Amino acid sequence: MKTLNDFNFENKKALIRVDFNVPLNENFEVTDATRIVSAKPTIVKILEDGGSCILMSHLGRPKGFQDEFSLGHIVEKVEDVLGVEVKFVKDCVGPEVEAAAASLEPGQILLLENLRYYKEETAGDKGFAEKLSKLGDIYVNDAFGTAHRAHASTTIVAEFFPENKCFGSLLAKEIESIEKVMTSGDKPVLAILGGAKVSSKITIIENILDKVDHLIIGGGMSFTFVKALGGKIGNSICEDDKMPLALDILKQAEEKNVKVHIPVDVIAADDFSNDANTQTLDINEIPEGWEGVDAGPKSRTQFHEVVMQSKTILWNGPLGVFEMENFAGGTIELGNSIAEATKNGTFSLVGGGDSVAAVKQFGFEDKVSYVSTGGGAMLESLEGKTLPGIAAILE
Repeated sequence: MKTLNDFNFENKKALIRVDFNVPLNENFEVTDATRIVSAKPTIVKILEDGGSCILMSHLGRPKGFQDEFSLGHIVEKVEDVLGVEVKFVKDCVGPEVEAAAASLEPGQILLLENLRYYKEETAGDKGFAEKLSKLGDIYVNDAFGTAHRAHASTTIVAEFFPENKCFGSLLAKEIESIEKVMTSGDKPVLAILGGAKVSSKITIIENILDKVDHLIIGGGMSFTFVKALGGKIGNSICEDDKMPLALDILKQAEEKNVKVHIPVDVIAADDFSNDANTQTLDINEIPEGWEGVDAGPKSRTQFHEVVMQSKTILWNGPLGVFEMENFAGGTIELGNSIAEATKNGTFSLVGGGDSVAAVKQFGFEDKVSYVSTGGGAMLESLEGKTLPGIAAILE
C-alpha cells in the first residue's frame, strides 16, 4: 500500500482529491470544518517536503454551475485551518486552470472549483480525468468519503499516474482502522450495530459474523429480533418481513460461536416525543400504545460488561433516539463504556452517520481510537466490498 511516506514531494505538484463537502449556513459559512481538518496532515506533509498542493473536491449536488455550491465560499475557512494562503481558480479543467497549476511555487496551495459542476465527474469520464491529470505530478487520494464512487477524480484519474499515486494520511488511516476490525485486531472483537433498520445492516452483519466474537444489536433494529423471538414490542419500530432473517442471523451466529447481545429492557414512551410519558419495561413485554426509545438500565450494564472485556470494537449505530435529550442516555452510557475501554488499550472504531453524530454531540471524539469520515464508504467496506477509489491506488 503506497502512502505519502513512499514519496518525496520536493519540487513536485501533488494533485490531491480531498473531501471538502462541508456543510454551509445561509451565509455560505462553514458550520463544521471536520473534513478540512482531517485533510491537514496530508497537505502539511507535502508542503514541508517542498512540494505544492492542487486540491480538488466536490460540494453538494449542483446542477451545472451554481454559485451556492462554489468552493470559493470555503477558501477563507481552508486558509484558517491550514494557516497558509490558498489560491482559488473558478474552474477545475481547462487552460486557465492549467496555467494556475503550472505557476504554483513550492509551498503554495491551489483549490479548484467544484468538480461536480461537470457531469463528467460523476460519470467517471476518462477524458475529464485526463484533463485533471495534467495538473499534477503525483496523485494523492485522501477522500475516504467518496472512495466508494468510481468518479473521474476518485478512481479514473489514477490510471494516468501508474507509478506516482498514493493514499493520503486520512485514507490510509481509514483503511488501517477497518482492517483492524475485520482482520488484524486483538480478540475478543465486538461489533455494536444500532439504528432503526435491520435491512440497512444485513450485509454488514453477514460479513462480520466470521470476524467478531460478540455482537450487540441495539436501537430500533433490536425490536425485529425481539418480535421474531416471540416478544411483545407494542408500537416499537419493526420490520415484520425481516423477522425470518433475524432468526437466521441468530442461527448463523450460534453456529459461528458469536455471542449475540440484545437489550433486555427499554425505556418506553407513549409518544414519539421528548415530552412523552416514559416507563422502564422488559423489552419483550411492551404493551400496545408504547414504543421502545432507548436501552434500559439492565441492558446498559450488560453492554458495559461486554465492552470492557473486548479488545477491538466497532460501533455503528446508536442505542436509542439520541436526538431527543430524554432518550440519549443509553447511547451516552455506551460511549462512556467505549471511552473507558479505549483508555485501557482497546482499539475502537466509530463509523456511520448517526454514530459519528452522537460521538461529536456528546464529546467522545477524542476518547475513541478513530472516528471514520465516510458514511457510505465505511458501510461498504464493512460489507466486504472493494471500494473503487482504494482499488485504483492499489492497482
